[in-house]
Amino acid sequence: MERAWSFHTAGNIVFGRGAVARLGKLVQQMGLERALVVTDKAIVQAGLLSQVISSLVDAGVAAEVFDGGEPEPSLSAVNLCVKQAKEAGAQVLVGLGGGSNIDLAKAASVLLKHGGSARKYLGEDKVPGPIWPLVAVPTTAGTGSEVSGASVLADKEQNVRGAILSNFLRPLLALVDPLLTLTCPPKVTADAGMDALTHAIEAYLAIDFRYMDAPADQLTFYSGRTPLTDCLALEAIRLIGGNIRLAVHQGRNLEAREKMHLASLLAGMAFSNAAVALVHALEYPIGVMTSCTHGAGNALLLPYVMRYNLPTRMRELAEVAVALGEDVDGLPEREAAELAVDAVQQLKEDVGIPMRLRELGMTEGQISEAAQQVVGNARLMRNNPRPATAAQLAALLQEAF
Repeated sequence: MERAWSFHTAGNIVFGRGAVARLGKLVQQMGLERALVVTDKAIVQAGLLSQVISSLVDAGVAAEVFDGGEPEPSLSAVNLCVKQAKEAGAQVLVGLGGGSNIDLAKAASVLLKHGGSARKYLGEDKVPGPIWPLVAVPTTAGTGSEVSGASVLADKEQNVRGAILSNFLRPLLALVDPLLTLTCPPKVTADAGMDALTHAIEAYLAIDFRYMDAPADQLTFYSGRTPLTDCLALEAIRLIGGNIRLAVHQGRNLEAREKMHLASLLAGMAFSNAAVALVHALEYPIGVMTSCTHGAGNALLLPYVMRYNLPTRMRELAEVAVALGEDVDGLPEREAAELAVDAVQQLKEDVGIPMRLRELGMTEGQISEAAQQVVGNARLMRNNPRPATAAQLAALLQEAF
């Protein structure tokens, strides 16, 4: 049997300047009358919560607020959110903020519908069915969580990051309003934007859907590269390459903000169907070791992984170079591909991403441990176009150190 591919995204996507004003009406049209907005204190202080509450209340939707969101949502934060949602009689959760707040709302929606602890659902396809109604309103251009089927959580008891992966996690509605990103600080803009670039490039370089290491009659959460994800990923790369510098250094540049928000959305649709791979596999242990942001860790590692994958993805990397604005006319394919690696390194420097692992606080003695952990991450490693041994991973990390 020939392998097939599938594609999933949010049930409805609404994109545009001022779109948040439509939130209440859209929720009301779903027949939902009581909402819990899941956010954090920084979003409240930035004045973004009031717009969401006003839109809901004006449409006759009662709204309460859980502002206990964390940069890396913990299992205990999920439990607190579930408790408040039950007390409020919430019929829908509205995740407002960066990917962490949306991921928190996703995990809470799982527990509201199916019970138990979030730890029970960590892994691939462990959610038994549809979750509690969920709406996502992103305020950063980065994670793509508003259209993805992933919820990344911190299990602080076991000192690891884990993820709930299920297509049931994709929100009923993704409301994407570029105006909500105008207050995003430069560092957050850079980290989030480079996270989106990582998503797009990993999706574009991922193993082809035909060669996924799984039975042909089995649809996995990640399908591998497909013609549709290629289109989305390449356009996201083009948009980010042309706009992230402006978004970081001219935060009120609405055109750049709008294009970055669109890029994040497209990259989210691409990677959450195709795959993420070695960059993310490496970032998980390094993020725990250094407490760096997910975006900064991914961005730092991205060009080193691109170079590692270059022998198996020369043509694709040459196309990435073009999407990033590099002139490859007349160059051999390998040289064009190497320009993509150089372009990402330059982009990192231009937006203030750390260039070396030592700058994140990692020690040279942690390299071997991180490499060993990554080898054991079969879920992500099977998506990479080039296999890697622990020794090869250690050499890659040493180069990045």
